[in-house]
Amino acid sequence: VQLQASGGGLVQPGGSLRLSCAASGSFFSINDMGWYRQAPGKQRELVAAITSGGSTNYADSVKGRFTISRDNAKNTVYLQMNSLKPEDTAVYYCNANVALYPSKNYNYWGQGTLVTVSS
Repeated sequence: VQLQASGGGLVQPGGSLRLSCAASGSFFSINDMGWYRQAPGKQRELVAAITSGGSTNYADSVKGRFTISRDNAKNTVYLQMNSLKPEDTAVYYCNANVALYPSKNYNYWGQGTLVTVSS
């Protein structure tokens, strides 16, 4: 299983970006998917997560600004980021809990995509 993330880049404060992460390979199903981020000198933190049924949760710092969604037919998770702030600058990683077989779940990470918010 591979997770391929894309969509990062440089954006001005107040701007928007949309991250995508597509899962590929052979598996039975994908359970939860999520986005994490790691800023320089800080620990990796959860940004947003979404279940296979579409339930979501967000870090307090991004509530009302970021929206996570997924397209189960495309095995893809998205993160729409609006009203970006300099403190959102980080490497963003997608994560997926994947069932290779029924009841055999494994955690996978994407390669990370850099988001820089700066004027």
